[in-house]
Amino acid sequence: MSQNSDTMRGIPPGILLIRSIRGKDWSLSTYRYVILLVTFIAYTCYHASRKPSSIVKSVLYPDPNKGNGLDPLFGKVFVKREFGGNENYRIDKGWAPFNGTDGTSKLGEIDLAFLACYSLGMYVAGHLGDTLDLRLFLTTGMIGSGIFVALFGMGYFWNIHVFGYYLGMQMIAGLFQATGWPSVVAVIGNWFGKGKRGLIMGIWNAHTSVGNISGSLLAASVLDYGWGWCFIVPGVFIAVGGVIVFFFLAAYPEDIGFSFPPNSAPNLEATADDEEANIKKGFIVEGETKTVRRIGSVSRTSIGLIQACTIPGVIPFALCLFFSKLVAYTFLYWLPFYLSQTEIGGEYVSVKSAGNLSTLFDVGGIVGGILAGYISDKLNARATTAAGFMSFAIPAMLLYRKYGSISHNANIALMMVAGLFINGPYALITTAVSADLGTHSSLRGDSRALATVTAIIDGTGSVGAAFGPLLTGFLSTKGWDAVFVMLMICALIATLLLSRLVIAEISEKMCKPVPVSSEQSFGAPASQPLLSDQR
Repeated sequence: MSQNSDTMRGIPPGILLIRSIRGKDWSLSTYRYVILLVTFIAYTCYHASRKPSSIVKSVLYPDPNKGNGLDPLFGKVFVKREFGGNENYRIDKGWAPFNGTDGTSKLGEIDLAFLACYSLGMYVAGHLGDTLDLRLFLTTGMIGSGIFVALFGMGYFWNIHVFGYYLGMQMIAGLFQATGWPSVVAVIGNWFGKGKRGLIMGIWNAHTSVGNISGSLLAASVLDYGWGWCFIVPGVFIAVGGVIVFFFLAAYPEDIGFSFPPNSAPNLEATADDEEANIKKGFIVEGETKTVRRIGSVSRTSIGLIQACTIPGVIPFALCLFFSKLVAYTFLYWLPFYLSQTEIGGEYVSVKSAGNLSTLFDVGGIVGGILAGYISDKLNARATTAAGFMSFAIPAMLLYRKYGSISHNANIALMMVAGLFINGPYALITTAVSADLGTHSSLRGDSRALATVTAIIDGTGSVGAAFGPLLTGFLSTKGWDAVFVMLMICALIATLLLSRLVIAEISEKMCKPVPVSSEQSFGAPASQPLLSDQR
């Protein structure tokens, strides 16, 4: 294959360089590991760049009715001083325009602006992701996000106190952030079949929590030098991630030379083993090269939003994610603020310690995402798994609110349990479910739907995510009990929205006949998974 052909097929320059140095190509398995790593890094960067706003909330709007306590769990390792690098600014005085009586409402409006633009941009980004080069699309989004996240932080150094400036930076950053999720899920769906997709994506989806943790630690580590650095450092982080994506992300197996045999679906809907075997057969069979149909990423056609919405399961899961993500993002944006303003074990934790302590919620989320993916693979029941986790999230949040203030250890344990049940279904729906529906059997030919379906589901979820932090900003002024009641009601609604799919999955399991002869192996299976057989 000539260099011109490589360029036209979109082979990343980093892979071309490695090929020239090694003198030979990587195997399919190696490429899959590289794809998992690069996309993991990419979305870790996305989430890391979203976390600073939650860390600095208590700095922009400090509670005048409490002192700055120390958390004995972290001690002075994390708390060095109470003054920022800007002499005109004190942590205990806040930062105009957020330090007034309506400070929490303004902070909620900032979150709403970001998430509203993020959710609206998601629908457009999903369609563009199925139309444009995913590698370049993702690179542009990451670098653009880095620029505007950093510009928000520059307001500290430029001494800007105009609310419209911060609102505008968040809105533009939200539009660029919308490029991320549809793109990375589409890439993973292109490279992996459905056989173990739940477990693979459950492990891979740890990037969400790893990003939250790394973003919290990055922001907290530079908080002493001024809150502006809390945005600039993550902004640089995601821009560097965009460069890595440009050099090493191959969006489609076909783009680097792997091909599918004639009459095979390029959407990888076969089981994992069959799909991998088919790709390898399309490349070399018993040492003999076969003539195969090559399907480059540029030859596929995308489907429209309306057509994608008609895929069975898309609307119920999208509505479920509306409420599920509302709960998850409320914790993402407000948990550090809640910890810094809630008495735990008879004392308050500092702003910096609250940011570090909140990362343990995401540690529970990592376990929850992996566990949900594994269970859904074993049961072959995505809806039942998601609904089960969401229902357990209700008592988990109740216990956290009621007993989390008893001691630091109780707070940590209950926080991690809540993170497990809240992030589990959120991770499952935005990864394995979206990929399943994006490669649904109702799609025919070379249609692209992965990014579009992912955008519909996660875009709808992001609308809910926008309302959660906004409502919290208003309800928190009336007491945190009101916030937790709102979150538990949303978790209940999310569970009920999947009830029809849960009933269908259970009925399918109960009615599934046991094969009695080998003839069935040559015909259509008696029963197919819910997500792949509904029409």
